[in-house]
Amino acid sequence: MQPKREQQQSGCVGGSLPLARHRVGQTSVQVTELGFGGSGIGNLNASITDSLAYATVDAAWEAGIRYFDTAPHYGLGLSEHRLGRMLSVFPRDGFVLSTKVGRILETNPSPTGSDLAFGGFAVPDTLVRRFDFTADGVKRSLEGSISRLGVSRIDIALVHDPDDYVDQAISEAIPALIDLREQGIVSAVGAGMTQSQALLRMVREHPVDVVMVAGRWTLLDRSGRELLDACAERGVSVLVAAPFNSGLLASPWPQDGARYDYEPASADLLVQARCLAKRCDEYGITLPQAALHFPLRHPAVVSVVVGLQTPQQVRADVAWFAATVPAEFWAGLH
Repeated sequence: MQPKREQQQSGCVGGSLPLARHRVGQTSVQVTELGFGGSGIGNLNASITDSLAYATVDAAWEAGIRYFDTAPHYGLGLSEHRLGRMLSVFPRDGFVLSTKVGRILETNPSPTGSDLAFGGFAVPDTLVRRFDFTADGVKRSLEGSISRLGVSRIDIALVHDPDDYVDQAISEAIPALIDLREQGIVSAVGAGMTQSQALLRMVREHPVDVVMVAGRWTLLDRSGRELLDACAERGVSVLVAAPFNSGLLASPWPQDGARYDYEPASADLLVQARCLAKRCDEYGITLPQAALHFPLRHPAVVSVVVGLQTPQQVRADVAWFAATVPAEFWAGLH
C-alpha cells in the first residue's frame, strides 16, 4: 500500500511554483515536499548569530516551507531553542515540527569549552549527550525537547541514530513512541538514521508511520531502495535527508575536496558525481537541481529535508527545487 500523497499549496517555491504537502503515513500530518533541516541553526561546523538563524527560518517560511526538523543532538539543544523561539510567531497549526529521541542532554562534569571536536557543533560543551533508548529515556528525551521548543506537542518523533542499539530501539524505544502516539502526545512516529537496513527491520517489525533516511536515497547513492520499496508496500512515508550527500552534489561541478558523508569524497565518488554533472549539463540543468528532485521520484518519499544555515542557502535551494527536470533526463539515468 503506497502512502497517499495529498497535495495542498503552501506558498511558492522561487516565487512561482506551489510547494505541495504530502500526508505522513495514515496520519493527519502533512509535510511540505521541501523540509527545513535544523542542524545548521544549531551551529553545525560554524557559529552563527541568533539574528542570522532567525533570518534563515524566516526565508524558509517565506518560500513556503512548513516542515521543520530538529534534534537535541543539534548544538546540544541550541537548534531546538532557536527553532522554537522563531516559529512561535507563526500559528502552531500552520507548520509541522519533528524532533528526535535517544540522546539525553546532561550537565558536562568536565567541559573543555567547545563541542566541535566531539559533536561537530560550534557551541560550548556545557552539556553532554548520553544515548538512552529505554522507554523511560524516550519519554525524558521528548519532555526535554518539548521544553526547549516551547510547544505543547510534537508532530513527528523519530528514534535518532540507534546504530549501536538497534535491538533495544526495536524492543523499547519504538514501542514507547507508539504508546505516546496512542496517547496523542505525538502524531507520527518512526526512526531516523544514515543506514537503511536497521530502518528496514523497524518498518517490518512495528507499525511506524515514517522513517527518515539520510544519504541513502540520492542521485548518487541509491542503496536505500529496498527500504523505500518496503515502506511503499506498508504505507510508511519516507523523509529523505542529506540529498546532496554532505555536499558532493551541492555544486554544478563537484570540486576536489568535496565531502561525502561528512568526509572527503573518494576519487571514485568524485568521478561518479562529475559524470552526473556532465549529464545534467547535457539536459540544461544543474547537478543540485537534479539532486533535489530525485528523491521524490519514489512514491514513498513525502519530503526532501535540507540542512539550511543562511538565507542565501534557502534561496539557492528553493530556486533549484523550482527548476523543471526534463523527463528524458530521468529516462536514461542508470
